[in-house]
Amino acid sequence: MSAAPSSIALIAGSGLYPETFIAAARRAGVGRLVAAAFENETRPELAGKVDAIGWFRVGQLGRMISFLRREGVTQAVMVGQIAPKNLFDLRPDLRTLLMLARLKRRNAETLFGAIADELAKDGITLLPATTYLEHLMPGPGHVAGPQPKKRRWEDAEYGYRIAKETSRMDIGQTVVVKNGTVLAVEAFEGTNEAVRRGGAMGRGGATMVKVSKPGQDMRFDVPVVGPDTVRNAAEAGVDVIAIEAGKTLLLGREELESECQARKISLIALA
Repeated sequence: MSAAPSSIALIAGSGLYPETFIAAARRAGVGRLVAAAFENETRPELAGKVDAIGWFRVGQLGRMISFLRREGVTQAVMVGQIAPKNLFDLRPDLRTLLMLARLKRRNAETLFGAIADELAKDGITLLPATTYLEHLMPGPGHVAGPQPKKRRWEDAEYGYRIAKETSRMDIGQTVVVKNGTVLAVEAFEGTNEAVRRGGAMGRGGATMVKVSKPGQDMRFDVPVVGPDTVRNAAEAGVDVIAIEAGKTLLLGREELESECQARKISLIALA
């Protein structure tokens, strides 16, 4: 974007992502920030960081779009996770019901893509989820924590190839491997549960690999790693985290690097 818009909306999920975007958008010169927040997902303290906020249940698409229109925004960005169970345990309003009726498949990509289409009908353009955050996507190589040994790089590269295939088939974007064996593949349960399951099977010394989908729609579902990812990995017995270079956002970078060092977790990026 060549010039910052006068206002922008963030469709805010959980975690550090919304706050990270707010700080970056302010630095870029966005004058007014409007947040569509979700009960039991978005951090309450976000209200003090934006100029206007509306609270919704997951599934209240009609109410959310009406709120954004009243606030006069024409551009929005999706930032932060919605728990997978909430995407499928909806209490939909009429507009959501009509949207869902048109979907042949229901996964994160089709649901978020349909939401983007609904926003467009009301003159609201969904921007890439990496808007103003490009500097948080590292290039290939060692990123943080101890430098892993050659064998662990080989495990990461193997896991990368597997994760690219599972993500291509809309199964999941994360796998856990050890010594050339796939221990867990992410599915409906989400990244954290897959890592716990794989780490338990590996009994230490496992590698987690997280990638983008082939042809990733950068407006939503962009891979994200933060301090909580490192803590969850360490508790699960995973000591190498491999991400896709140039396609993965690192949130809370200073804390993330500190956690990697303290917990002896290697973070690397693969091309």
